Amino acid sequence: MNAGARLPDAVQHQQIALVDLLDRVLVGGVVITGEVRLSIADVDLVTISLRALISSVGTSLARGSEGDLAS
Repeated sequence: MNAGARLPDAVQHQQIALVDLLDRVLVGGVVITGEVRLSIADVDLVTISLRALISSVGTSLARGSEGDLAS
C-alpha cells in the first residue's frame, strides 16, 4: 500500500473478533516457515528447517493435498 494512501475511517476502526480471524485463517490457510541454525565459529553444526501448514481439512482436501495428509 502506498505510504500516502489512507484507508476509509470505517475500515480503520473495524474490529475483528478472534473467531472471525480464525475462520479466515482456516479457510485461506497459512504457511509458517522458519530455520534454526546452530553454529560455532562460522561452522554450521545443526540446521533445522521448519514448514507448517495451518488450514482446515476441508480447505486442504479442496486444494488437492489429501496425499500430504495421509503420510
